[in-house]
Amino acid sequence: MSLYEIAFSGQLLPGARLEQVEANLTKLFQADAQRIALLFSGRRIVIKQNLDFAAVEKYRQAMERAGAQVEVKPMPVDVEEIELAPPPPATPAASVAPTPPTVTSANAAPAALKVTPRDEYMAAFADVEAPDFGIAPVGVDLQDARPEPEAPRVDLSQFSLAPVGSDMGELPRDTAGAVPDISHIKLQD
Repeated sequence: MSLYEIAFSGQLLPGARLEQVEANLTKLFQADAQRIALLFSGRRIVIKQNLDFAAVEKYRQAMERAGAQVEVKPMPVDVEEIELAPPPPATPAASVAPTPPTVTSANAAPAALKVTPRDEYMAAFADVEAPDFGIAPVGVDLQDARPEPEAPRVDLSQFSLAPVGSDMGELPRDTAGAVPDISHIKLQD
């Protein structure tokens, strides 16, 4: 995040009167006349520092409404210097001694690449064995072959087939039930 500082050198905006600007700044900063007189000494005085952009913009607008011309500058960023260790002395052999890749068959493992570390950090990775992968020719299928899917084994021995021409609908229900005797029931007038 960028930080800014706002400074004042006693400059007034065009058309502003000194007495009015002093009175406005006295109200704005709630300061006595002696402190406000220091602002108009001609020296560059930092009003506020380590402000984000929104806060410095509020200060700038308030001071410009009061008639003072201010200066907004980004704060210098402290960068931590890191000293790198010098590389180890070079050996007579080349620092990277690749072994030529040999292509014997598709199932053979590729040859490993032998690398001499350039510094202490890289020395931690000296014993890592990583294969030297090559690039396949154009048009070669790189995906492993998939086995054919096998049909599931389902036991259907408990089922049988109906004879040809038979009705496969629902069995009819016996609707002929006993008719109740309602001779003893009479309607009343």
